[in-house]
Amino acid sequence: MDSIKKLTILHSNDMHGDFLPTDKDGAKTGGLSLLSGYVNKIRQEKENVLYAVAGDMFRGSIIDSEYQGLSTIDLMNNLRPDVATIGNHEVDYGLAHLLFLEKCARFPIVNADLYVTMNNARLFTPYINIEVGGMRIMFIGILTTEVLAATRGEKIIGSFIDIRQAAKEVGIICDNYRTVHTDMTVLLTHIGLEKDRELAAMLDPDWGIDMIIGGHSHTFMSGAEFVNGVPIVQAGTGTSIIGQIDLQYDTEAKKIADFRWKTVPINEKTAEPDPVMEELLDSYRTETDTKYKRVVTRWARELTHPSREQETEMGNLYADAIQWESSFDIMLVGSGSIRKKALGPIIEYQDMLENTPFDDCIWMLEVSGAQWRRMIQHILRDDAWLGETEFYQYSKGVRIKYRKATHTIEELKFNGKDIEDGDLLKIAIQDYHYKNFDEFFGVPLEEVKKNMRPRVVATSMNNIVEEYFATHDGLDARVEGRLEVY
Repeated sequence: MDSIKKLTILHSNDMHGDFLPTDKDGAKTGGLSLLSGYVNKIRQEKENVLYAVAGDMFRGSIIDSEYQGLSTIDLMNNLRPDVATIGNHEVDYGLAHLLFLEKCARFPIVNADLYVTMNNARLFTPYINIEVGGMRIMFIGILTTEVLAATRGEKIIGSFIDIRQAAKEVGIICDNYRTVHTDMTVLLTHIGLEKDRELAAMLDPDWGIDMIIGGHSHTFMSGAEFVNGVPIVQAGTGTSIIGQIDLQYDTEAKKIADFRWKTVPINEKTAEPDPVMEELLDSYRTETDTKYKRVVTRWARELTHPSREQETEMGNLYADAIQWESSFDIMLVGSGSIRKKALGPIIEYQDMLENTPFDDCIWMLEVSGAQWRRMIQHILRDDAWLGETEFYQYSKGVRIKYRKATHTIEELKFNGKDIEDGDLLKIAIQDYHYKNFDEFFGVPLEEVKKNMRPRVVATSMNNIVEEYFATHDGLDARVEGRLEVY
């Protein structure tokens, strides 16, 4: 009897509500209908197929936010993944709501490192064993530490936030639940590629981890990375791409005999639309179009936000819009708050909400020049260029010049004047960043509070943005050197 068995694992991550296809020059790319069509095709063509989702199914789409994730679960039920793990944006509607959504899912959701602090009880099933083609595959879910940032107010919820502790938890699960009948063990993570590398390096070979399928850092990989003998893969972001692992497993030697990985573009050349998914999407789209398809404004041209780790056109526009006629000097907009890489020139209400789906309140604080310098130094530390930290867009008047090689701030100005240590600046940040001030800015919030009691100056960022857009036609913005890094 042939001891070699074949297995295909398809995987997606960071879909972020990317449900509808993009249409460029008459060609459709991405969207759940074509993605579902590709998954269905592979399931029909190959004998043993599993489909895994490595977190962040939610956010980024009006269809998702209008129904607070319930529509996403409905659509994912039709996509039929065999297993999924949660990402940091799965908790955006609250942990209690996420637990409700989990009950609505007709696919297993695994996570090993969220627990109730009072008794260390896990919130989710930490792993699942899936049997396919006579093989038994264990999937273990691991989440990014950023979940704590989104749930800072929920004191009873904890996480194994240290990567070393997460590795230990993997060992505990493998020692207790991976049996002689388990053929392969897969870590389904949402911690970013850099943390995946760290995690892989800490894994004991005797635990038998065969691969890491990751998400969170939105990394488009040209090939699988191998750390400590463990292959690591990730499939970018959205629905215009899918990862595909084709492997051969030797059941006698109890090891993978051949491992091949690739990414596949999802378009009309690689997949046929799924008519069932099309019908379901149309029902949601009809509801949301009625409410959200109205023009808010027209920009002078298309504006871009190509990367979180740099000054961008849209970043400048949004920071200026919120700072306009305000009581503070500088607005810091989280780069990750702006979700689209390009937008305009016609801006519909739906576009506006999808571009900035995290509608936080705005806090005003006062910082000294010395504290501002420490904050900038912390924001621009080496981890910033790995996509592992928070990054910011700054309103007009800010001038920051930073040399990466020497980790030095060479210029720090506001309105053309050097910022001195004793100067006082009123800054504004979103609620998410206020709640995680110490971690994101490297300066204790309690220290900053001594300058002035922080206060909420706006209850909705999008209320400000919508009003600014509605009263300013032909808006334009350029990258002008507010932040120069070299």
